[in-house]
Amino acid sequence: MSRIVLLAALAAGITYGLAPVAIAAGLWSPDVPDAVGVAWKGAGVSLLAVWAGLEARNRDGWMLAAVLAFGALGDVLLATHGLIVGAFAFLAGHVVAIALYTRNRRPALARADWIVAGAIVALTTLVSFLLPPDRGLAPGVALYAFGLSAMAAAAWLSRLPRALVAAGALMFVVSDLLIFLRTGRPALDILPMGLAVWGLYFGGQALIAVGGVRGLSRRTVTSR
Repeated sequence: MSRIVLLAALAAGITYGLAPVAIAAGLWSPDVPDAVGVAWKGAGVSLLAVWAGLEARNRDGWMLAAVLAFGALGDVLLATHGLIVGAFAFLAGHVVAIALYTRNRRPALARADWIVAGAIVALTTLVSFLLPPDRGLAPGVALYAFGLSAMAAAAWLSRLPRALVAAGALMFVVSDLLIFLRTGRPALDILPMGLAVWGLYFGGQALIAVGGVRGLSRRTVTSR
């Protein structure tokens, strides 16, 4: 059952990302009811959250499921209530993720690890502040980016597999940076940009889910 849910999550996320390609190629009609489109958009990460919940064996496992659930909520709210409201849901997920990763900090961190983590936060926040063409939005974007980058830095410092969780968190960061770059610039609202934004975002969430479940399961087995 658990594996079926994971496969369904991947199928939902991948097909949603590829739908614009099918529409552009004339292979599929874009006349889909708004409610269906919103549900489709939220299905991928929602099912990842369900899968993480099915795999949860302790508080950390449920925290991971909550991180993904907030991401799914953000996906839906972005489509129904706009960027600012959706950002609050994502930010709540980042806060839970920071707590989860901090609870599972990697032992014996080297100085280089802290330098990388600091660079993730500083560079992401600075670039995010510089990107919006509407300078009135820059402080709010930077504030959100600080939370986003702190999440990615905490993932880097955690004991969870970096090739999955930290990489997924950094993909999430890049996806949001592309959104900040695209917002207010109609010339960048093009198919390749949309594919990159969704591909990096959903791929990152999938890596966080899989890596988190694997890493937390390994700790559960070891502690028995």
